[in-house]
Amino acid sequence: MDIPYTSKPRPDTGLYNAKVGIWLFLASEVMLFGALFSSYILLRMGADKWPGGMLNIPIGTFNTAVLITSSITVLMAWVSLKMHNFAKFKLYMGITILCALGFVGIKSIEYKDKFTHYQVWLNDKDKTTYTGHIEGNPWFLSHNKMDAKKMDHIMFTSDAAHGAAAGGHGGHGAAMKIERKDIARLSAYVPAHSTYFAIYFTLTALHALHVIGGATVLAYFWGPGSAMWKTDPERFTNRIEVGGLFWHFVDLVWIFLFPVLYLL
Repeated sequence: MDIPYTSKPRPDTGLYNAKVGIWLFLASEVMLFGALFSSYILLRMGADKWPGGMLNIPIGTFNTAVLITSSITVLMAWVSLKMHNFAKFKLYMGITILCALGFVGIKSIEYKDKFTHYQVWLNDKDKTTYTGHIEGNPWFLSHNKMDAKKMDHIMFTSDAAHGAAAGGHGGHGAAMKIERKDIARLSAYVPAHSTYFAIYFTLTALHALHVIGGATVLAYFWGPGSAMWKTDPERFTNRIEVGGLFWHFVDLVWIFLFPVLYLL
């Protein structure tokens, strides 16, 4: 027995099963991200001081353009199928997948920079702070790990732009030696650094997982899943529409994330 409305829409609602399913799923996704955005608002409103200028706005802007482009191309892929042009579908869907890979790749580069970019708080009377890089670019180093590794000093190159944004002192120049006994706290730009970065990594990492998941599904439709076009083209077109709806949601979430985290 065939399941009704897998390809043809119901005459009373104009919807087929998969579209109903994806809208219900997206409703749960709205609640998930809505809760996280609400938590962000509450934490920011309750903070005495909120840091700014600690993210790379040009990179974030470029990644936004990449996702917006992918939203256009996934729509064009679906339109191509509606026009019975399978070759153009393959072209536009391929561009969408490449944009998704580009977004994740750029985000991974941005993450790497945060994992190797440090802030050091000194225990002098002025409460001096520096931001910059440690010689060797270690990942996730902290004052506690320095003690565990029995490190008695670090070679630190201060970054003037980030130091000013974080209330730090000192300009960019040669590496300076900072003794462990003079360090009150040391942290990379990781979730443990501050509430700001805890929120940043929670929201952007969850969004990146959605990008990877959505790109995996679209890649399947672009590759082996496209065989359905020969046997049931209408159902295949519907599947691309459903995948596109999820992709549009992923893009929309980033359009909210970018100004909230990078610009405000």
